[in-house]
Amino acid sequence: MKKDNVFSIVVSLYVACLLVSNIIASKVFMLGNVILPTAVILFPLVYILNDVLTEIFGFKKARQTIITGFGINLFVVLVYNIAILLPAPPFAIDMSNAFTLVLGNTARMLLASFAAYLIGSTSNAWVMQKMKDRNEKTLFLRCIGSTFVGEGLDALIFITIAFIGTMPIASLFIMVVSQWLFKTLFEVVFYPLTRIVITKMKGLE
Repeated sequence: MKKDNVFSIVVSLYVACLLVSNIIASKVFMLGNVILPTAVILFPLVYILNDVLTEIFGFKKARQTIITGFGINLFVVLVYNIAILLPAPPFAIDMSNAFTLVLGNTARMLLASFAAYLIGSTSNAWVMQKMKDRNEKTLFLRCIGSTFVGEGLDALIFITIAFIGTMPIASLFIMVVSQWLFKTLFEVVFYPLTRIVITKMKGLE
């Protein structure tokens, strides 16, 4: 298998994780005393794949993938909203309401999601590339450091835009920090697999 073929697979997984994360984000769960969106179990993979793309193909390819993911996500959201606007027959009202509840994100949530994704993912790729330019041997530091910056900005931007004015600042702060640390820890736990994937891909033609 060649790197070009692997690039297509990684981009496909990247977009799939992004879209599924947005769908499951409306459900929350308890982790101890902290409330987290279910998307945190999958969305960190977007950043891990971002690291792989940047490490193997460079910042420009990673940025191209980020923009592609944004465009596809925007298209999917538009289709969701068109489907929601279509009138449902009387016997399917409950089903239609459930569909709207899961997929009908508010404009504020969409703005928060899109802004956080673009800035967080781009920052992640940029930091990864800059750290590689300085020292190519520090893969662990690059992966964790870039995720720490990207996920931090992602959590700060999303939660601030989505929830500012709806809850105390202290609660917002707890949500930001808990998501930030959870996603960074996710990257640390999965780093051995990330390293194996990157090493294997570097050996391809």
